[in-house]
Order: sequence, then C-alpha cells, then structure tokens
Amino acid sequence: MSVSGLCEVCQQPDVDYTCDRCGQLVCDRHYDEEAGVCVECTAELGRSGGAGEGSDEDLPDGVDTYEL
Repeated sequence: MSVSGLCEVCQQPDVDYTCDRCGQLVCDRHYDEEAGVCVECTAELGRSGGAGEGSDEDLPDGVDTYEL
C-alpha cells in the first residue's frame, strides 16, 4: 500500500506502510510485514526481527530458553 507523507521513524519520504497497531506511517525499512506492525511496535511486543523466534544463536553459552 502506498501512502503519502514522511516515515515517522526516519523522516524519509518513502512511506509505503501504515502500522496496524499504532497507525504510524513508515517506510519498508521500518515495517515488519510478517507481523503487520512498525519496528517500534515489534520491539514493544518483544518479537525479534533478525534470526527468528526460538533461535538461540544470540544467547551466550550456558543460557537456555524455557517455554511453558
């Protein structure tokens, strides 16, 4: 979807998305298409934007992740 305005994160004029959660206008660099939200909401929701959820590549040795 193409909308007009500035990205509310980086102020670039290349705005392509509106965050489904907070309504911010954001460029493709600051939008998580999988989640449908901007990177700020992604961070608030605790989603990782890199290696994927459930990946322990970024954890130091000896750290385990438990799911209940």
